[in-house]
Amino acid sequence: MQGPIYQKSHLLSLKVIDLYKFMQEHNEVVISKQLLASATSVGANIREASGACSRKDFINKMSIASKEARETKYWLELIPDSGIVIYDVTEIINLNNEIIKMLNSIILTSQGKPRNR
Repeated sequence: MQGPIYQKSHLLSLKVIDLYKFMQEHNEVVISKQLLASATSVGANIREASGACSRKDFINKMSIASKEARETKYWLELIPDSGIVIYDVTEIINLNNEIIKMLNSIILTSQGKPRNR
């Protein structure tokens, strides 16, 4: 399955890996590791959901992915606010926000609830 959510979460991971490398080169290790873990977990949980054994399991995995995406947003917002490194994270934040919206929609649809448009 290679739908938009899979592609976007993969792209998010790649962009965050590049940012992680940059942060490591500038001796920032704590936030960079947290960011890398949460961002790559988004895609990993989405992939796990594709092999879910039930609707409940699918919703659970997608919900975890959504929580990880929200954590990723937190770490991304800290970067410019803290000034620990100078890096324009706007594109990554926008991509992550798209993923959060998509995940929320998938979760609501899977629960049989109407989506807000």
